[in-house]
Order: sequence, then structure tokens, then C-alpha cells
Amino acid sequence: MTMAVIWTGMVVLAVICGVITGNQGQVATAVVDGAEAAITLALSMGGMICLWTGVMEIMRRSGLADQLSKLLRPVLLRLFPSVRQDRDTLNSISANVSANLLGLGNAATPLGLEAARGLSRQSRNGVATDALCMLVVCNTASIQLIPTTVATVRASAGSVSPFDILPAVWLASSISVGIGITACCIFRRIWRK
Repeated sequence: MTMAVIWTGMVVLAVICGVITGNQGQVATAVVDGAEAAITLALSMGGMICLWTGVMEIMRRSGLADQLSKLLRPVLLRLFPSVRQDRDTLNSISANVSANLLGLGNAATPLGLEAARGLSRQSRNGVATDALCMLVVCNTASIQLIPTTVATVRASAGSVSPFDILPAVWLASSISVGIGITACCIFRRIWRK
């Protein structure tokens, strides 16, 4: 609700400023062009999401997702020691991390929510556990090997080589997830004292 108010306020303010400055023709043109660009972007994003969601489903059905889960298990068990006995939650976390590695934030969201539901069963009095906080950090600051969403936006904006940002994405996402996990571990120790 708050975001709707903010966006509506920004649009109304832009129209008022356009009228006051005498640029209402440019405002009208920008509205039409912006609407067209939004539809184009939504369609290209929808196509890419469908493609990679299909890839994730093929991975799941072929057993490749389970293999990736086994590969990620040692790292995930160190980050989430409380889910050692909860295979379903661990699989949801693994699927979430896998989707984020492929740059599929939209596909990772339902998997993250499923993992959060599993982790929330461990909480007491509705207070987030350390594992749930770690999941939020890892999901938000995830490492992206293939930044699918960003590449799609770049391609729809006319980029000739939308994946030329890979080294920067790898560096930035590695640093962000490293700092996030470190901060989570530090705060976990501080709050236990």
C-alpha cells in the first residue's frame, strides 16, 4: 500500500511539474513511451523467466537438482546447521540457492518462501531464528553465476552483448554475500551474549 502511494505521488508530481513548466506535451509523450517500454520489458522478462523456470523444472525431474543439492549440502549445512535433519527444508534452500546462482530471482522467491516456512517451524514466539536470518541474507545477497534478469533487461534495452557484465556481477555478488554471511555470523554471536 505504501509503495502504491509513493508511485502515485511521483506520477502526480511529474504531471504537475510538466504542466507548470509548460512541458505537458513531453510528459504525455514520456507516458506513452514509458508504457510501451514497460510492456516490451515485461514480455522479454516473462519469456526469460519461462525459459529458466523450465530449465529448473527439467533439472528437478532429471535429478540434476538433487545432484546440485548434494554438491551444495556441505556448505549449506555449515550455514544452516539446524536443518540437518529436515531434508525438505534443506532441499528448498538448495533449490533457492540454485535459482539464485542462475540469476532467477523471480523463480527463487517461491523456493525461498518454502524454505522460510520450513525454518519458521523452528522459531519460538514468532521470533526469527538464526537460520531464517541467514536464509534472508543468502537469498538477498546471492551469488549470481548467470545474471539472467539483468542480461534480459540489457538485451531489451538494445545491448549488443548483454552478458559482458559477468566479471563485475561475479565480483560484486561474491563480495555482497560474503559480507552478508559474515555480518550474520557476527550478529549471531553478539546476540547470544
